[in-house]
Amino acid sequence: MTSTPTAAYQVTDRNLALELVRVTEAAAVAASHWTGRGQKNEADGAAVEAMRLAFDTVAIDGTVVIGEGEMDEAPMLFIGEKVGAGGPAMDIAVDPLEGTNLCAKNMPNALTVVALAEAGNFLHAPDVYMDKIVVGPDLPEGVVDLDASIAANLRELARAKRKDISELTLCALERERHEELIAKTREAGARVMLLSDGDVAAAIAACLPDGEVDIYAGSGGAPEGVLAAAAVRCVRGQMQARLLFEDDEQLRRAREMNPGKDPSRKLGLFDMAKGDVLFSASGVTTGPLLRGIRRDGRRAVTHSIVMRSKSGTVRFVEAHHDFTTKTWPAY
Repeated sequence: MTSTPTAAYQVTDRNLALELVRVTEAAAVAASHWTGRGQKNEADGAAVEAMRLAFDTVAIDGTVVIGEGEMDEAPMLFIGEKVGAGGPAMDIAVDPLEGTNLCAKNMPNALTVVALAEAGNFLHAPDVYMDKIVVGPDLPEGVVDLDASIAANLRELARAKRKDISELTLCALERERHEELIAKTREAGARVMLLSDGDVAAAIAACLPDGEVDIYAGSGGAPEGVLAAAAVRCVRGQMQARLLFEDDEQLRRAREMNPGKDPSRKLGLFDMAKGDVLFSASGVTTGPLLRGIRRDGRRAVTHSIVMRSKSGTVRFVEAHHDFTTKTWPAY
């Protein structure tokens, strides 16, 4: 029986989703060697190198469009870096270790994260701050708005969820810049969950049906924002964002990456991640989303989440690794 091009694409797409899990698993195991050792740069570097090696086995012609800086900042996976063993042209968004401090201090929620889309489908964003707001699926379109007050957004969200505002929980990073957001949220009657780091996991948590978070809001890194958008696409949530610039150089860089577009415009979900999107994350330390790495001599157990926007499928993957037979190093 001869397969059709559509069927062949679907098989390739599914295979790539599983290949991405191997990439995030490799980075998570490598970073886990440094868990609790107080050396965040070493943990990040180990995750980067393991991720690079793992990408060498993935059948794509990949370009990193969301990474950890520019080429002269290597050994990070830099914007513009080429990865993959050859194949279809793909945009790649990576955070080899989201929560480097979390890993260094052995605190919850350190993750390794990768998202994949066909070339041209991810927002090309410099490493600046981004204002974000995220809610989950099965809600009226536009139920929250980045330009509305947090009190108004909580009212609309409570109405849509048929809850009292006092039953809602907003998640945000614990930062001085969020003091007003936190105060206004509590003044409106909602609860607040504060994180020291890790806003990709927080954005996903706002979209999971059994999660403890109803809305994620506040500013964080733009690279993490694009990764969050990829995940939110896969679970049919809603997200709006806007790049924030501290100086003219950052603004120039954003214009250069997206010619002809207003860099300060409000971004919808499909402005950040359009087309068919694949997303994978693996836990380094245990958190609300994923369990962390368990190591035992020459073996390790990983826990990952992998998602596809095309099908809306969310898989949680537990893998048992034997380093006597693995093709990537056991750090």
